[in-house]
Amino acid sequence: MKNCFNYGFQRTGFIIFLFLYSQFFNAQEQKSEFWSHMQYGGGIGLSFGSGFFSGTIAPSAIYRVNNQFATGVGLSGSYSSEKNFYNSTIIGGSLIALFNVIQEIQFSAEFEELYVTRNFEDTTIYKDENYWYPAIFFGMGFQTNNITIGIRYDVLYDRSKSVYANAYVPFMRVYF
Repeated sequence: MKNCFNYGFQRTGFIIFLFLYSQFFNAQEQKSEFWSHMQYGGGIGLSFGSGFFSGTIAPSAIYRVNNQFATGVGLSGSYSSEKNFYNSTIIGGSLIALFNVIQEIQFSAEFEELYVTRNFEDTTIYKDENYWYPAIFFGMGFQTNNITIGIRYDVLYDRSKSVYANAYVPFMRVYF
């Protein structure tokens, strides 16, 4: 009787072990499948001129759902200054959806929220500013390999608050 109990217990333990073992490797396989759909990239920018400097870094990650659709998130930070006039710091994040009609043509929709800090040298003329600025972009670009170049339009554009010169903003995205 004792041997029957031990045999049954060992058999049940072995079955539970096989079940857990198969679940572990199934979970590992699903996890690696998720990460194989991820792409990382973003953009950097640098401009300077007579007394002017601006630098931007914007890392992002997308999840490629299939060959046509991807969705992701991004961060951005920039600093700009003009000698004897102002300096500005902008930080924020974005949510993006990408759709490729064909491999070379990409449409995008993006929500971006930025926190803007502008400090002016002469506060008698201009007042320092700290505010949140939302933007909703719809864009179109030409894609080749991992690079997309195009233009996007901010439907919430506000000339007095936007960090962009106008509602149309050129872009270049790179994902690996």
